[in-house]
Amino acid sequence: MIPDVSQALSWLEAHPDALQGIGRGIERETLRVKPDGHLAATGHPSSFGSALTHKWITTDFAETLLEFITPVDHDIDHLLAFLRDIHRHVSHNLGEERMWPMSMPCLIEDSQQIELAQYGFSNIGKLKTLYREGLKNRYGALMQVISGVHYNFSLPQSFWRAWANVDDAESGKDAISAGYLRLIRNYYRFGWIIPYLFGASPAICSSFLQGKETALPFERTDKGMLYLPYATSLRLSDLGYTNKSQSGLGITFNNLPDYVKALKAAIKTPSQEYAKLGVKDEQGNWLQLNTNVLQIENELYAPIRPKRVTRSDENPSDALLRGGIEYIEVRSLDINPFSSIGVDENQVRFLDLFLIWCTLADAPEMSSAELQCTRTNWNRVILEGRKPGLMLGVGCGEAQHPLQDVGKTLFRDLRRVAETLDRQQGDHQYQVVCDRLVASFDDPGLTYSARFLEALKENGIVGTGLALSEQYHHQLAEERLEILTESQFEQEAIRSKDHQQEIEESDTLSFEDFLQSRR
Repeated sequence: MIPDVSQALSWLEAHPDALQGIGRGIERETLRVKPDGHLAATGHPSSFGSALTHKWITTDFAETLLEFITPVDHDIDHLLAFLRDIHRHVSHNLGEERMWPMSMPCLIEDSQQIELAQYGFSNIGKLKTLYREGLKNRYGALMQVISGVHYNFSLPQSFWRAWANVDDAESGKDAISAGYLRLIRNYYRFGWIIPYLFGASPAICSSFLQGKETALPFERTDKGMLYLPYATSLRLSDLGYTNKSQSGLGITFNNLPDYVKALKAAIKTPSQEYAKLGVKDEQGNWLQLNTNVLQIENELYAPIRPKRVTRSDENPSDALLRGGIEYIEVRSLDINPFSSIGVDENQVRFLDLFLIWCTLADAPEMSSAELQCTRTNWNRVILEGRKPGLMLGVGCGEAQHPLQDVGKTLFRDLRRVAETLDRQQGDHQYQVVCDRLVASFDDPGLTYSARFLEALKENGIVGTGLALSEQYHHQLAEERLEILTESQFEQEAIRSKDHQQEIEESDTLSFEDFLQSRR
C-alpha cells in the first residue's frame, strides 16, 4: 500500500542541505467563551485592533471566533514562541472571557444567536460579512464555529534546485507546482494518519445537534455528552467541516491549469439548491453573495489547499496561475487540547516529515472519482480509527491492509527523513518524535483522541473545557512575552484601525456596483 520511496530517500540522505530553510506558518482558531462555557456575547475586542487588517489577530466566521496568524518562520521554536506571544497578549486582554481549548464548540442554545464577524463599512469588509451570511444560510452557523489549526508549509528553493533542477522560483514555477501537487495527491491517499495520531474531537455536546437526528451510533453520558468509542475527529466527519454538495465538482490535483479551471467553474456553476434561498429576502436583506455552487474560492472545503500570497484585488486561483504554488495549507488538525496554544512541537515536526515524504513518494494522477474514493479511508479513521483490527483499502480496489501495518510501514520511511533532518541540524529531535508517535500504532490508547476521551468521560465536555481554559488562561497570563512586545501589539492595533479607516474612505462604488465589478 505504501509506495517504494527507497530511491528518493537515498537521494535525500545524499542532499541533506536541500531541506535547509523550510517555511512554516500556523493559523489557530479559538472561540471566546463566558465563565459558564456559553459563547461570549461581546464583539471582537477593540483593544486587539481591526479584524479586517490586523496582521496577527483576526476573526473567522463569527465575532466570537478568534483567529491567530503567525508570519512565515524557518525556526520551529521561534514559530511556536510567536504564536504563544499572541495567546499571552490575548489572555491579558480578555477580562472574564476565556479561549475554548478544543475544536468542537461549547454550549450553544440557539445557533441563530451567533453573530457573524464584522469588518467595518468598507465594501471589502461588507463582502466578508455577506460571504459568512451565505455560509450560515447554506450550511448552518454551528458547522462554521468548529475550530481548527491550519499549518502552512513550503519547501526551500534549495530543495527544488536539487530535486527538480530549478534555477529560480519564476522560471521553475511549473516544476515546483507539479511537486506540490504530487504532495497533495499523496496527502489525500495517506493523510488519514493525521486524524489517527492527532484527532482530538471524539465527542460532542448534545447541544451541537440542536435536536436534529443523526445516523451515527452515539453513546451518551449522564453529563449530556455524545461520543463514538473509537472516533478520532468528529470535526472532520459529516457532522463537521464537510460539504457533500461539493463532491461532484470534478476538481483534481494532477496539474495546476485543470485545478484552477475546475475551481473557477464551480464559482460560475448555478446551484438549484442555493437558488431556492435567493440572493436577498423579501425585505431586501442579503442572504448570500450569489447562488452558485461556491460563492468564492475559499468555500471549497478541502483537507489541504495549494496556496500563493495574493496581490491586492487578486483571486487565489489567479495568483496560482500567475506565480505557481508557493506553499500548501494543511487543514486537518484539530485543536490540541493538551496544549495551551492549540498545537505542539511534536505535531509540527511530524507534519514536516510527512509532507516531505509526500513530496518524495510517487503519486500517480488521480481522477475525481478516485479522489472521492480516498474519503473512504479518511472516514474509517475519523469515525473508528482506534477500533482493533481496522482495515484500510488500497485506492479504490479490493485489497485491504490493517491500519496498524500501514502506519508502521510509513513510519519506517519517516524515520529516514527524520535522521536526515537531525543530521543537518545536529540533534535528534525529529527521531524522538518518530519514536514517540509510532508507538500509537501498537497502542491506540496513546493517540490524542483516546487520551482526551478519557478526560471527557470523567468530567464532560463543559467541565473539561472550562477547567482547561481556566488553566491555560492563568498559565499564559502569567508568562512574559518572548518575541513581541506590548508596544508592538499596541502599534499594530492602531495601525490596523487606521488602515481600515483608509480603506473605508477610499471606496467610490456602491456595494451593489462593487459586487458587480468582481463577477
